[in-house]
Amino acid sequence: MSLHFNPRDVTWLAFNERVLQEAMDENVPLHLRIRFLGIFSNNLDEFFRVRVAGLKRAMDFKEKVIAESFYQPPSKILQRINEIVITQQADFDKTWKKIQLEMAEQKVFIKTSRNLTAKQKEFVRQYFDEVVEANVIPILLHENTPMPYMRDKSLYLGVAMRKKDWNYHSNYAIIEIPSRFVGRFVLLPTEDPEEKNVMLLEDVITFNLPHIFSYFGYDEFSAHSFKVTKDAEMDIDNDIKTNFAEKIEKGLKNRRKGKPTRFVFDKDMDKAMLELLIRKLNLSKKDSIIPGGKIHNFKHFMDFPDVIEYSKKPVERTSFTHQAFEHGERVTDVIQKQDVLLSFPYHTYTPVIDLLREAAMDPDVKSIQITAYRLASNSKISNALIYAARNGKEVTVMLELQARFDEESNLMWKEMFEPEGITVLIGIPDKKVHAKLCIIKKRVHNKTLQYGFVSTGNFNEKTAKIYGDHLIMTSDRGIMADINKVFTVLKKPKEDYLSVLKTCKKLMVCPQFMREKIVHYIDKEIEEAKAGRKAEMIIKANSVSDRALISKMYEAAEAGVVIRVIVRGIYCAINQKEFKQKIKAISIVDEYLEHARVMYFYNKGSEDIYISSADWMNRNLDYRIEAAAKISDKNLKKELKDILDIQLKDNVKARILDKKLSNEYISNGEKECRSQIETYKYLKAKTSVK
Repeated sequence: MSLHFNPRDVTWLAFNERVLQEAMDENVPLHLRIRFLGIFSNNLDEFFRVRVAGLKRAMDFKEKVIAESFYQPPSKILQRINEIVITQQADFDKTWKKIQLEMAEQKVFIKTSRNLTAKQKEFVRQYFDEVVEANVIPILLHENTPMPYMRDKSLYLGVAMRKKDWNYHSNYAIIEIPSRFVGRFVLLPTEDPEEKNVMLLEDVITFNLPHIFSYFGYDEFSAHSFKVTKDAEMDIDNDIKTNFAEKIEKGLKNRRKGKPTRFVFDKDMDKAMLELLIRKLNLSKKDSIIPGGKIHNFKHFMDFPDVIEYSKKPVERTSFTHQAFEHGERVTDVIQKQDVLLSFPYHTYTPVIDLLREAAMDPDVKSIQITAYRLASNSKISNALIYAARNGKEVTVMLELQARFDEESNLMWKEMFEPEGITVLIGIPDKKVHAKLCIIKKRVHNKTLQYGFVSTGNFNEKTAKIYGDHLIMTSDRGIMADINKVFTVLKKPKEDYLSVLKTCKKLMVCPQFMREKIVHYIDKEIEEAKAGRKAEMIIKANSVSDRALISKMYEAAEAGVVIRVIVRGIYCAINQKEFKQKIKAISIVDEYLEHARVMYFYNKGSEDIYISSADWMNRNLDYRIEAAAKISDKNLKKELKDILDIQLKDNVKARILDKKLSNEYISNGEKECRSQIETYKYLKAKTSVK
């Protein structure tokens, strides 16, 4: 049966290749190509911290049992991963060299310690003395001393040092590059006003090595960068005397001890230095030891200095106000009268923040309840909630302390919220809360009014500028009743909490019930197809890897149901020859991150459509609290369907998801359709004519 599924981790690498394709595409503006290289690098770091680490742990179990979960034996998948990553790294290096040539045409140069002018040398010495040196702490390495703690998000310099008249071997040291404190990039002075010179922090340090180690009298230095990626799994102990927040804090500390899963180094590194590092990190041939170019931790290039000239004017796509809020009415008043569908980043996120601010100041508002998975660092959402609490509102925030890599941030918010009188919920044991829900209650003339919103993405105004998501603002009684049920469960988790969630009617909820409802909808489409009637479904998600739902899709395709799938990342399904209707599956990677989850079922012409927080993955459907809201308003249903249709017509940024994971662009001879541009135009046209 494993032949009918592509391994999840291999399909993820195919997604990251699509990101790399954007960096390789000469039609993409140069500054965005650099940014895509940064995204590719950051994605790969997280992949090794989480997925590769998980595969390595899985090898300790029986291969037959584990292969059922991974679709192939972990050892075989790891071998494929290494092969793919090395190939992608070569493409990455070629792309970066080409981009640097294009930068040079614009007189933008990356300077190293070897090609500075006299004036620049003086600047770099002074910059190091005044800004960098206080953050640089070299650690000498010896055969008989243990390896110091290595931070897995940091970049390091491996330094080999010698004296010219020395017959002995070199001495070695490592230096952590303090980019967290002083930034990665330094703009150098130039004599040509049109020329831009950028220097990386590691090269600033390399230039100053004789000064750093002046006490030892070395006169020959060789310095090359490397980084270590560690297992990011967080073990949470079962000590009943410890509260959950304390367990998370302890888990974060233990994460520091994670085993290395990847070692990436400059291929020109001193061989003896390289061998010493590999020995001290206890790495073997089975580990991912990857030679690369000079520059690592490329994620910082997502924030490359603004020194690139636009070769052609970028398409203007500034977020705009939804037409429902153009006339200055309070958001609260608007959504008492109508449902509003916001599509980010096309629509501005301001109405979401305004709704919470209005609630914070409205004397009739009694309570606000909201889920928070990932909040912005300087969150306007959080500020509105704090002001609401100060104004006497009963504010409840569900903070997911297990949100991967945001655990520390969410602990900080917990410590900030609780002294303000905000009730902080931490969810259900063994279940992450990933649903995106908010409900506000106000009392007017002895009558309770309820309204709020359901979203496909986090309540984060920063990511809303680059993530494609949908959010429904509504006072629909059915949706509000179901949100209340979810918060009832979150406030007082009981063993029978599923019996409460089972009664939800307007929301599909996880665990269990969303899966059951999806299967119910697919079965209805299968029934219609077998009867020779129209049967159709469209699924948009970040990932589709759940074995049972993919098998159900196969059953539907075999019966003749028209299935179209838009998946940004992981896609484990494979078209079979016996399918009556071939599944059309595409992936769109463009300037915005496609993050929305939408489900459409023709359902005998009723065209039921949902927006959801859940991907079609086992973890989402069975081990998380998730929610999908049914869209009732016929105009909003049409709007969502129109957007899906635009995306399905994409023949510029859409790639075919096939068995070979070849990432071929769709080329169909039709009129050019770049879906993110066309979606912007479609939604913009709905705003009032000025």
